[in-house]
Amino acid sequence: MFEQAYAVRHFFAAGGPVMWAILLVAIALWTLILERYWYHWFVYPREFARLKARWEDSSNDALWQARKIQAQEVSQLRHQLVGSVFLIRTFITLCPLLGLLGTVTGMIQVFDVLGFHGTGNPRAMASGVSMATIPTMSGLVVALSGLYFSIDLQRRGSAKARVAADVLSQILVKAGKHETQTASQ
Repeated sequence: MFEQAYAVRHFFAAGGPVMWAILLVAIALWTLILERYWYHWFVYPREFARLKARWEDSSNDALWQARKIQAQEVSQLRHQLVGSVFLIRTFITLCPLLGLLGTVTGMIQVFDVLGFHGTGNPRAMASGVSMATIPTMSGLVVALSGLYFSIDLQRRGSAKARVAADVLSQILVKAGKHETQTASQ
């Protein structure tokens, strides 16, 4: 256990201070991703069931007004389903940029070593090169791992919003047919 902690500490030290910024962005990114999946799996089904039950129990006199209200509620539902995906994608975009910042700071360190020692100290240059490459790799790994999940969340949210719109629309059509049959009798 101590060996793994030492390896992580050494990895962060070799990558430089930018690694801490990448870690903070990664934590925020994965917190948002996990929150969105929690919402899709546990919160959304209850909210949609309540909305569906409310529309099944309600009687609307004006069909066009009911359609507008329903469109507004579906829009709010869609926003709740995919609302954080924009922020997730912003964090995904930020990770490679932070990696690039690490590359620049590492190369500055290499040039400082070259300016002070010349090419006679390869060990000092190697530390700058690792400070240049590790943040780049880390930023790309975080970004690529989050990219798949952001696309999946976007697709799930859009699909669930379409299904919700269809189900609620069918409820409204059934209520309209029922009102038409009742009025004709």
